[in-house]
Amino acid sequence: MILLVLAAFAAEPTIEELLANTDDVTRGSSSDAVVEMHVKTASYDRTMKMRIQSSGSEKTLIRILEPSKDAGIATLKVEQNIWNYLPKVDRTMKVPAGMMSGNWMGSHFTNDDLVRESRLSEDFTATMTKRPGDSSEGVYVIELVPKPDAPVVWGKIVAKIRPDKLPVSIEYQDDEGKVVRTMMFGDYKTLDGHLVPTQMKMIPADKPQEFTAFTYDSIDFDAALPESTFTLQALKP
Repeated sequence: MILLVLAAFAAEPTIEELLANTDDVTRGSSSDAVVEMHVKTASYDRTMKMRIQSSGSEKTLIRILEPSKDAGIATLKVEQNIWNYLPKVDRTMKVPAGMMSGNWMGSHFTNDDLVRESRLSEDFTATMTKRPGDSSEGVYVIELVPKPDAPVVWGKIVAKIRPDKLPVSIEYQDDEGKVVRTMMFGDYKTLDGHLVPTQMKMIPADKPQEFTAFTYDSIDFDAALPESTFTLQALKP
């Protein structure tokens, strides 16, 4: 009996493990994914398909595949540097740090969200406030406060994570504790041998009828991506 109790205790994931898996749940050491983005606002309702390639957390290439009028638009991140390529004018532009909080392609996600400039597991001081047995939700609840020099704009973040380390929701608050937006995770499926949430939906608190949803059509974890994938030359199709 004592051994069973000790085994159950040892099996509980640490805060670091829960947050690291939330950061990298659809990334892996490298990944190559096809994703659909659905944006609904008061002004428009549109869908785009894109290819997202990443190597760790330092390199990301996002290219729009559909619709045809936007095909070829690309975003590249290499370490702290980010560029956008606009095929209609055949121009590559570097994104300044001050625009990281700007919306990407008219969505409710920012440049920072897409290229993951910040990481929950590194840039925040975390406190676990609930465990799965503490409520009917059956999840870990972790409150995160940004470290003094972290490149984040949030006053606090509240993350809910399942016992299997898969994220359920991430709530973003301002410095006064007011909820600004919430990212919901769902439609958990096995892709390329990994159980992952195949949908991520961002909902702004001041416009709850709006949202941006990312749905993964496919993903290749640990994809063999050459270094040339993440170069300025690769921005052009």
